[in-house]
Amino acid sequence: MSANLQARRPGVRPVIAITTGEPAGIGPEIAIRAAWAMRHRVNAVLVGDAAFLAMTAAEIDPAIRISAVTTMAARNAGLPHFGADRLCALDIPLGAHVQPGVLDKENGRYVLATLDAAIEGIKAGWFEAVATAPVQKSTINDAGVPFSGHTEYFAEQTGTARVVMMLAGQPHTEGSAHLRVALATTHLPLKDVGAAITRDGLGQTLDIIDADLRAKFGIAAPRILVAGLNPHAGENGYLGREEIDTIIPALEAARARGIDARGPYPADTLFQPKYLKDADCVLAMYHDQGLPVLKYATFGQGVNITLGLPLIRTSVDHGTALDLAAQGLGRADCSSMQAALAAALQMAQASQ
Repeated sequence: MSANLQARRPGVRPVIAITTGEPAGIGPEIAIRAAWAMRHRVNAVLVGDAAFLAMTAAEIDPAIRISAVTTMAARNAGLPHFGADRLCALDIPLGAHVQPGVLDKENGRYVLATLDAAIEGIKAGWFEAVATAPVQKSTINDAGVPFSGHTEYFAEQTGTARVVMMLAGQPHTEGSAHLRVALATTHLPLKDVGAAITRDGLGQTLDIIDADLRAKFGIAAPRILVAGLNPHAGENGYLGREEIDTIIPALEAARARGIDARGPYPADTLFQPKYLKDADCVLAMYHDQGLPVLKYATFGQGVNITLGLPLIRTSVDHGTALDLAAQGLGRADCSSMQAALAAALQMAQASQ
């Protein structure tokens, strides 16, 4: 988080940026709806084309008012603090006219410009955190900019060598504990996962999880449960030696550094309430080992969180939903965007 960020004055709502994502998708709508719904708790600044957002807001609800601020004005005088009767939009001009549901590569660089503005705002102290609406990777790549995702872009733009993807949410089952699942590897073909898991890499991942659970979630002594890679966690080497040769040594080294990392546990039995009630986070070895469980339990309320960054970044747990956007406003559910905004708020408060 920026060293320029001043301590919040009592009674002043925390300021959190919401990048509005792919303009032809549901991002603008869910960003506006979430910001308006939570306006009494947080000063959510929309980052995107102010005229387009104001037009969209008027169609959603004529009571929603949006006031535009240019990046130049923000650089010169900071962001104005409007009351809860309106939303602020940091104005980033579109590259082309938007037709809902129809991608246009001319808006690829516009989407990146919204991310750049949010990062600039964090560094300048305008924002305490950023919540991101979904983007369409293909549009950005078609615009001539190599782009593999929000997580990698934020890491690159902040000079962060290693980040960790974590999804979190409150399961729909009544009485279930809050669930957090981090990933040792992210978007890799399954055939490449084993080679990507190393002792050093796991150690760094555990360091990041432990540090951010302490600093950004206010958990004094985080407890991390770690899944094995192979079925039955390798079954003493009969079903693979990655647990014996890599994961167990990495956990032993982490515990020697004071990290409460336990495992490796068989993934097919790890996600049970009797285990999760004693865990602050589960570390899965690969994308489809951990995320199907979390998304089944929390979908629509889940939050994507990037750990390891020098800033707070949360996001929704779904994509651009171009098909819904093409049908018009009023069909998109903003619950995940509200959850992402609430998580960013909670983390910002814990980091004070």
